[in-house]
Amino acid sequence: MYRFFVDKEKTTGDTIVIDGGDYNHIKNVLRMKIGDDILISDKEEREYQCTITEFTKDTVVTKIVDVFATESELNTKIYLFQGLPKADKMELIIQKAVELGVYEIIPVNTKRTVVKLDAKKEEKKIERWNAIANSAAKQSKRQIIPKVSKVLAFEKALELASELEMVMVPYENAKGMSHAKATVKEAAGKKSIGIFIGPEGGFEENEIRKAMETGAIPISLGKRILRTETAGMAILSILMFEMEAEGE
Repeated sequence: MYRFFVDKEKTTGDTIVIDGGDYNHIKNVLRMKIGDDILISDKEEREYQCTITEFTKDTVVTKIVDVFATESELNTKIYLFQGLPKADKMELIIQKAVELGVYEIIPVNTKRTVVKLDAKKEEKKIERWNAIANSAAKQSKRQIIPKVSKVLAFEKALELASELEMVMVPYENAKGMSHAKATVKEAAGKKSIGIFIGPEGGFEENEIRKAMETGAIPISLGKRILRTETAGMAILSILMFEMEAEGE
């Protein structure tokens, strides 16, 4: 059953109205008809099974058949601070991070970032990246659509991260796996955590030092050096497993 997101104000009584790009997708791409069933998320805590009852000029009108309380979200909000990678790697990172439960993705400019975006390119990239997050959220049956924010300088990213309960930085020179295991275990009980992932070439030592000064904890992800598109997936997978096991 196809799944879509709407804002709460689109719900009136037992009716939910869908418009915008999803209207075109339902009518002209999927070619759905009156009587077809779909799933609709309110982006907060409920999911609705609905039946299409009407197509207007620019909306799909649906009737609520059943209501579910969803449990697809982690209890912890995970913020991924991703050093901008080259080529289209960011698209893969966003897709997989959303599938793994991330709450928000913040692209970060670091000393070793090769990609430089002017204002016009950045606007188009962010629009594209949010569309990928939207699609991944639908596919993985997320209750929310994780946001991809504007690109931040490393120092600004650290300021934002300082508001979180815990911040981790996978780093090849960090302490061994016992320290990483204990840190992940501690993270599972937090309400908000940040993960900093460097671009190709990783972080400079000075950046790690600045991150530690703001409270970030360097951790090891093992004896092998992971690519930027792998490191985030690795730590997010570990965190998701630990947090969901903790909730059982």
